[in-house]
Amino acid sequence: MTAERKRQGSALDANRRDELLRAAARLFVDKGFAATTTRDIAEAVGMRSGSPFYHFRSKHELLKAAMLAGLDTGQRRLQAAIAGIDDPERRLRVMIRTHLGNLLEGQCHAPMLLNEARSLQPAARREVALLADSYQLVWQQTLDELVTHGRLRRSAPPVRLFLFGLLNWSSQWYRPDGRLSLDEIADAAADLLLN
Repeated sequence: MTAERKRQGSALDANRRDELLRAAARLFVDKGFAATTTRDIAEAVGMRSGSPFYHFRSKHELLKAAMLAGLDTGQRRLQAAIAGIDDPERRLRVMIRTHLGNLLEGQCHAPMLLNEARSLQPAARREVALLADSYQLVWQQTLDELVTHGRLRRSAPPVRLFLFGLLNWSSQWYRPDGRLSLDEIADAAADLLLN
């Protein structure tokens, strides 16, 4: 086998793996981890029922990989969106809009998948929690800056957690063809939080 054919095979494997992750994440959100079978996942991407095990040892490993990939994608998008924004209020508004975009416009199911962390083994749960904490670090720093600038009364961790609850719950009621745009929803969420 030539080096070129090996590279093509590796790229194809990576694409199939990504396709499996996206399909699994969507199904885990829609049906729940326990109710989703590997057959469901395989059928969603046009594979035979045992084929996902070529890429992942178990359904639990697939859940962990989907959560980590989603969190990583969300974090990269967030960092790119806020790069160079020094004003904490402007940064928070961009962060809220980016988070809503990740959640509602794309295939980033990580925030909704976090509810399934209870299905993971303790070591995998800790790994996911570390990445989720890393994602939330810039949020906490921004909230702390807003308190320093007098734009927010408190920045204790529950404030951040309430904000994530508010934003993530929008996936339950937001409709792309509804009356409110994501920009309007993001502005309302920021206005609700800021003094």
